[in-house]
Amino acid sequence: MEKIFVVKRVAAKLHGSEAAIDTAMVQVAEMMGELVQARKDLGLSATVAAGASAKVAAAVAALSEARSAMVAAHAELDETRLRLGVRTKMMGWEIKLSAGEPVADEQVAQAS
Repeated sequence: MEKIFVVKRVAAKLHGSEAAIDTAMVQVAEMMGELVQARKDLGLSATVAAGASAKVAAAVAALSEARSAMVAAHAELDETRLRLGVRTKMMGWEIKLSAGEPVADEQVAQAS
């Protein structure tokens, strides 16, 4: 299998994973806001559901740590991509052949 297609497949999963973490962070942050607003709307003490709020805050911290780990993985995978000779362009991908000009992914697909 052409390495450019494998790299594209991994990149798609990487970007999807990053997006999923971002979406989860937004959802959990909104949950925290909803907990605080619900407590205020019901006129409850700050001690009500404090344990749940702390757990939601811990979830935000865990997601932030996961995001940092994914960003670090992205950087390492980017270095691997370069070592494999696969270059990115603003529009699409290209693979650098050992002898010659880079070949765009459309040309690789036609050559297969």
